[in-house]
Amino acid sequence: MPARRIATVDTAHQQIEVWKSSHACEFRVAGAIHAWWHRSQFLTGLAWDNLAAASLLRPAGPPRSLLMLGLAGGTTLRILRHLLPDCRFAAVDIDPEVVELARQHMHLDDTGVTVHIADAYEWFKRDRRRYDVIIDDCYLAGAEDVYRPQTRPGRDLDRLAKLLNPGGIFLTNLVTGSGHRRMQSRTRAAFKRRFANVRTVTTPESMNETLVGGDSVLPGGALDAWTERFRSQKDRKYWEILSVRKLK
Repeated sequence: MPARRIATVDTAHQQIEVWKSSHACEFRVAGAIHAWWHRSQFLTGLAWDNLAAASLLRPAGPPRSLLMLGLAGGTTLRILRHLLPDCRFAAVDIDPEVVELARQHMHLDDTGVTVHIADAYEWFKRDRRRYDVIIDDCYLAGAEDVYRPQTRPGRDLDRLAKLLNPGGIFLTNLVTGSGHRRMQSRTRAAFKRRFANVRTVTTPESMNETLVGGDSVLPGGALDAWTERFRSQKDRKYWEILSVRKLK
């Protein structure tokens, strides 16, 4: 059965279209897929694959704790729960309605994530816990496109990095292409100032890149050992075309 729109939900922050088929669900925001769930597959060839793969590039080994700023439907955490059954997940999202929709349509509770409803950039200032991986995937919906709420990406980077455990890594999802180049350039520069090592994770079909910063970040070959964790041939194909490069 092809996907059909079953609901349009106006929240305080965005308009979300819920599209479902017999085996999959999508949340669409500003014309783009904002979250995705599939009954038997995990990967999409899009930004969530980048974020999940980048989370595994910690030299000290697979993370035991992870904080995600900007949860949406939890697509990235679903991939990571499959790969990291014992990792502690926490997430912050400003929009309670998208979290509730994810619980209803995308089995969010199966990820075991502890969700905090708040402005992520205010919430983390009160957090006293430490994490092996922190992911910043905060985007807001504009009239025609999504945008990052930060205008000065380096401002909070130092404070967020202090929430990392020794040897931890910090990730940021960036939309690329027209209209996003200035933010991409500024964020790359901030990462290079803050971290001794920075890599980018991309996939050919996505207009996104994930920046990974830390004292040390593993090269792409470290992802090979995870391929067999995916039973679907399509998932394996998407995993194998991920590209990890050192940011120069």
